[in-house]
Amino acid sequence: MPPTLASLVHHSALKLTVRAGEDRLDVPVRWAHASELTDPVPYMEGGELLLITALKLDAENPEAMRRYVRRLVGAGVVGLGFAVGVHYEDIPEALVDAAAEEDLPLLEVPRRTPFLAISKAVSAAIAADQYRAVTAGFAAQRELTKQALTDGPEGLLTALASQVNGWAALYDASGAVVATAPEWAGRRAARLTADVERLRERPAPASSVVGGPENEDRVELHTLGTGRRPRAALAVGTAATLGTAERYAVHSAIALLTLTTERSRSLQAAEQRVGAAVLRMLLAGQPDHARAVAGDLYGGLLDAPFRVIVADSASVTAARVVDSGTHVAPGKSSAAVLVASETNGDPLGALTEIVESAAARAGEAVLVVPQGEGGTARLVVLAADEGAAVSACTEYAAAVEATRAGTVADRPAEDELVVGLSAPAGPIAAAAAYKQAEQALSVARRRGRVFVEHEQLAAGSVLPLLADDAVKAFADGLLRALHEHDATGRGDLVASLRAWLSRHGQWDAAAADLGVHRHTLRYRMRRVEEILGRSLDDADVRMELWLALKATSTE
Repeated sequence: MPPTLASLVHHSALKLTVRAGEDRLDVPVRWAHASELTDPVPYMEGGELLLITALKLDAENPEAMRRYVRRLVGAGVVGLGFAVGVHYEDIPEALVDAAAEEDLPLLEVPRRTPFLAISKAVSAAIAADQYRAVTAGFAAQRELTKQALTDGPEGLLTALASQVNGWAALYDASGAVVATAPEWAGRRAARLTADVERLRERPAPASSVVGGPENEDRVELHTLGTGRRPRAALAVGTAATLGTAERYAVHSAIALLTLTTERSRSLQAAEQRVGAAVLRMLLAGQPDHARAVAGDLYGGLLDAPFRVIVADSASVTAARVVDSGTHVAPGKSSAAVLVASETNGDPLGALTEIVESAAARAGEAVLVVPQGEGGTARLVVLAADEGAAVSACTEYAAAVEATRAGTVADRPAEDELVVGLSAPAGPIAAAAAYKQAEQALSVARRRGRVFVEHEQLAAGSVLPLLADDAVKAFADGLLRALHEHDATGRGDLVASLRAWLSRHGQWDAAAADLGVHRHTLRYRMRRVEEILGRSLDDADVRMELWLALKATSTE
């Protein structure tokens, strides 16, 4: 605690006596200053104990003393020390009464106590308080470091909350709460999500002080991380402004949390190489080797069904994707923040962030491998089936799709995010799952969708795929000779072929649909074979002709 007037009064060597303001002796003293000026206010900063002998004061004039004391109180002077036996044998009643009226502590300083002794006592007390604060700060740093090493961020938050006699919370980059201490602070911390989101938009490192709803407490927010985009944020809630020791504790917590949430670039690069090697082995049909290389880093992911996510965006460079991180990051990002990131030109970086954050929040392993050549960037993700990462990816894609719903274009531009998701698979079937994700991505691109799941293709119809331009071109070429024949008015071969195929080659039923004799229909089908040079007895020919008819009918 800093020195107070009460501590000076109880100082045995100073022999001070209280003459007024007995109820305000617990006020901290920032400094002790001697001045005989009739108006020392311009030289005061507030918090001083002013020491006087009344050399130039009209100390026996009640009105003059009221004005003098009133100005001292207005300047923030916390006490007045009057040396007796110098110019006055006792403190004039006018000054005593004025001090009592303004409730300003008035201390009588005996002649044998020099002002210098009081100044030294204040200085020594301030120095001792600062030493205690620094010592307590180092002790807090040791305790926080111990908790961070043994119990991780959660243990560190618990120790920090105890050090500041308040609460602490860790957020991910989007403002989602990752951990709190004590547990009751979770709801309080969740109310600050919007403040954390605003803080992340400022240049790092950034901090701010906010007051919660109904001014419950004072909350300091600090970004964590060394990059241009913060990877997390720390909130510290207290009933009052932090003291020196508490400030040391907070700064230590910021440094330690930064170390636990921000990995070095060399470590990121190493994890990228490991992840890429594991993926290559899986796609090459070497699951045992992939497990051996993955070890504890990704090993748990390969022991249960997983999904493969393939996403691409043509205009985002691979370097930007790599910079966004390639392994589990703490927390879970909100769709709104990440959609904003995508519109700023980094859709794959936003997807990386949400997948890694969701996995970390749920305690899941996730493998993220950025790929890219030239102006094309791609992201390959292996995530646990029915896990938080897959759910977060789906929610994010839905948010992006909703954002684009009001645009003029019918489909995403080439530089926008497109995502394909495989069916559940194990390490042995990783290559098949990767192919499924690529197929889903291709369909999503053709349909103008942000996200397509391979299971949707299997559960749906193949007919929408016939809208592809290449399929239509094939269909037009295959049926062109028949259309040209019909244009001469010498028969209706296209309609007859469609009716015959739809009836699975049943002559009577197809002829009835057309309203012709079955011999007429048989003649027309022979003409189709002659014109196309292909036999209708071949099942592949019948299949191609049927798909061609369906493709041209969708126009």
